[in-house]
Amino acid sequence: MISKLTKFKNYRLRTKLIVTYVLLTVIPMSLLGYIAYSQYANSIEEQVGEYIPKLLKQANENIANQIRELEDLPDLLYNSDEVVEILREDAHQSRSSLLQDEFTINSYLSRMFINGGSQDILGVFVISKNRVFQSTKIPYTNFGLIDYSQSYGQDIQLKNDDIFVLPHQTSLRFEGDPPFVLIMKQLSDLENRTDLGTVLIAVNVTFFEDVINDMSEEGKADLWMMNKEGRVIYHTNSEKIRTVDREFSNYPKINGSFRTTQEDENRLISLNYMDETGWTLAHSVLVKNLTEQTDLVRDATIFIFLVFVTISTIISILLAWNVSSPLNRLTTLMKRVEKGNFDVDLAIGTTDEVGMLADNFNSMVTEIKDLIRENYQIELKQKEAELYALQSQINPHFMYNTLETIAMSVEDDEKETVIEMVTLLGRMLRFSIGNKETVVPIADELLHVKDYLTIQKIRFEEKFDFTIREEINPERYYTPKFVLQPIVENAVKHGLAYGRVTTIEIEVTLIRNSGGTEEISFKVKDNGAGINEDTLAGIQKMLASDPMSKRDAHFGLNNVHARIAMNFGESFGLNISSGINKGTEVEIRIPILTNGTEGGHHEL
Repeated sequence: MISKLTKFKNYRLRTKLIVTYVLLTVIPMSLLGYIAYSQYANSIEEQVGEYIPKLLKQANENIANQIRELEDLPDLLYNSDEVVEILREDAHQSRSSLLQDEFTINSYLSRMFINGGSQDILGVFVISKNRVFQSTKIPYTNFGLIDYSQSYGQDIQLKNDDIFVLPHQTSLRFEGDPPFVLIMKQLSDLENRTDLGTVLIAVNVTFFEDVINDMSEEGKADLWMMNKEGRVIYHTNSEKIRTVDREFSNYPKINGSFRTTQEDENRLISLNYMDETGWTLAHSVLVKNLTEQTDLVRDATIFIFLVFVTISTIISILLAWNVSSPLNRLTTLMKRVEKGNFDVDLAIGTTDEVGMLADNFNSMVTEIKDLIRENYQIELKQKEAELYALQSQINPHFMYNTLETIAMSVEDDEKETVIEMVTLLGRMLRFSIGNKETVVPIADELLHVKDYLTIQKIRFEEKFDFTIREEINPERYYTPKFVLQPIVENAVKHGLAYGRVTTIEIEVTLIRNSGGTEEISFKVKDNGAGINEDTLAGIQKMLASDPMSKRDAHFGLNNVHARIAMNFGESFGLNISSGINKGTEVEIRIPILTNGTEGGHHEL
């Protein structure tokens, strides 16, 4: 205990205040709220546990009344003397008389039970002396009783006046497979004290719904009716009808409620047993559904409590902040300065010793930052001047060769050629020296390169050709100025070969990389002699090193790669692929630039 107190004593003042606040305020209030919620939730569960069994008892009484009404339906057969006489007959003189009797009884069944009886009756069957009379609302199949020796005839002997046959006890099925029970009753000749046969009435168990629908809607509960073996006769979830309740054997055999866990959920189950049939009406509801309103109050209370704790915690932190914050901030900023981050400022606003220390710290960081910025800007300006000088010039050899071609065309009196070349050359000069922007629309850059290639095509005639293919809108997207001309000049210089047509292909596309971001790709491909592996490796090594360290034969490639990498990062720039007698392809990748900006944030 003493060691723990000593350790706590060495904590920062801010930590001590917060820990004390939590121990004296937050924890006691949380425990009080939890106890109050638990007591209220338990009281609700107890009230529901007492209330639901009463409803189930009333529902069972209503169901029993309906069953009594259904049990009286077979007695309607005694109201027709003609039907009774037919059932008394042991044999028929002819098949026509048998059919006539079937028509008479079937018509009576249809009139009295199907059309004039309860709407829940699906069908009526009368079995008498190897004869079956029937009338149904919907088609059926497989009429028969599983638990009796024969499916019809006088062999059926009932122990009681009425027997309920459940769906699993009969192979009878109606179209649409509605749930039903069979009310089976023995018919006796009241005059002769003999058996006339057996009547079976199929009743849709949805007649339970009128009684228990209101109960199932309250609390999002499940209700079902089971027989003595736990077989489900009716369930609010129709998929469980005819199944066996696996927990039935564990249920207490008394009317009331109990709590249980099913499928990792706490449920409150209420039972009520029906004496007349031995069936059990069950009600199951999730405990969490019973406390929904309580949970809303709990959540609102928790929210208010969290707001209160947050506000009071902030006040506590602010009180501690005024004492410990200046030194903590100074420590943090000094660590950032150690890692090379000089964009820091320690504003204290006091004139005590800590304030003087903060002022001296700010002055030191500012002086260091100014020295670094001064040296960096000098070096950057030198590189920018070098880049700009290169951007603004046109290759002297190209200028000389172009003027020489123009002079030869003048001598040959080729006026149209002279006009075209002078126009193209003038437009190239305007683009080179008349526009001081560092980024231009891709359309302008492509036009400049097209002018250059057109002049070369005029010079070399059929020995040279080029194509430019655009898969993007060149007016919408922008590119750094003069990224294509050095590459194209290099392709013309090294791609021209004696005895064949030199072709330059330029392709501009929008690509999506593996990270999901989009980039602009410029591809310049020639069909020249290509580059051997050693030379290509040397060029790639040169691009990977300091691109501005020296000028050599590949300074144009270096210049383009350096400008792109310096402005957009090392993931952008040039990629060269080539092979002997396979030509050379140079790909330039830059980020999406619209109106001179990258993603609307980065300005070149």
